[in-house]
Amino acid sequence: MSDTNLLTVSDLTVHRGAAKILDRVNLSIAKGETLALVGESGAGKSTIATALMQLLDGAEVEGRAELQEAGDLLSLPARQMVKLRGRRLSMIFQDAGAALNPAYTVGRQLTTTLRRNLGLTRSAAHAKAIELFTSVGINDAEARLSAFPHQLSGGMQQRVMVAIALACNPDLLLADEPTSALDVTIQAQIIRLILSLTRERGASCIFVLHDLALASQSCDRIVVLYAGQVVESGPARDVLTHHRHPYTRQLESCVVEIGRHDLVAPEGTVPPHDQMPKGCRFATRCPRALDRCAGEAPPLTPANPAKDGALDHVFACWNPE
Repeated sequence: MSDTNLLTVSDLTVHRGAAKILDRVNLSIAKGETLALVGESGAGKSTIATALMQLLDGAEVEGRAELQEAGDLLSLPARQMVKLRGRRLSMIFQDAGAALNPAYTVGRQLTTTLRRNLGLTRSAAHAKAIELFTSVGINDAEARLSAFPHQLSGGMQQRVMVAIALACNPDLLLADEPTSALDVTIQAQIIRLILSLTRERGASCIFVLHDLALASQSCDRIVVLYAGQVVESGPARDVLTHHRHPYTRQLESCVVEIGRHDLVAPEGTVPPHDQMPKGCRFATRCPRALDRCAGEAPPLTPANPAKDGALDHVFACWNPE
C-alpha cells in the first residue's frame, strides 16, 4: 500500500452463488482525493461500496481492501468494523427516506451517532447536532432536530444523511448515488455540499454515479465499471476527453446536453452474471469486438506507455479507440 493512499483495493471479487458480481476490481484513493465509480445499473458500483462497509449479506467476498492504519476491511471482525464505521469511514445511501429510521426523530438519530462514537454528553451532542445541521444548510436547525423523517422534504432528508455521515469526521466517505431521488437543482446543491464539507475536513470521497459528466466535474479520478469489471480508470479529464475503451465512449455519448443530437446508447443489454463471456464482458455489445475478445480477457494497459510507464490512466481493451 502506497504511503499516499488512504485505501487500496486489490482483486475485490464478489460471488452470489454461481454468479460473479465483481471480478478482480482494483482501485485506490489518496488522502483528500475524490473518486467516481461510474457505469450502468448492475455494473457493481454500489456493491463495491457496501462490500467495503461489510454490509453485503449472502455473498462471498474475496480480495483485500487496505485502509491506512486499520488493515484489511474485508477480513476485519465485525466488532472492529463497528468501531470503524462512522469514525474512519462512513456512507451516504441512495434513498435517505429509506435509510433514516421513521420511528425516531432525525435529531435523535444524529445525537445517538455522536454519543456512541465520540462519547459526548447529551447536552454536548445536542449542541453539536445543531452545529452540524447548520453546516449542511438546514434552516432553523434546533427546531428541525425534533422532526421525523417523513416531515422533511427529500432534499432535507439527504442533508440530514450528510450530517450523520460526516458527524464524526471520517477519513473516507462513500456516497452511493446520493442525489438519485432528487430533482436536478437539489442534486447540484447536495453534490456541492458533500464536496465542500469533505474538502474542508481533508477527507477522501468515493462517489457512486451514473452521470459521467457529473463525475468529471466533481471528482479527481474516474473508474469506469462494466458488469463487475474495471474497463478504464484515470484522471477525470483524461477519461472524459481521451478515453480509450469503447464502453467509456458510449457512456460519454449518453450525456444529455442542450443542442446535442448525437446521443448513442449502447445496444443490447448486460449479460446475466452467470452467463458472462470468458473474455471481455463488453464483447457481446461492443462495436469494435474482435474474435479474441470473447475468449481472452484483456489486461489493464497504460493509455500512455511513453509517459515513464505511468499507470494513472489505464484501460482494458484489445481494440481500443
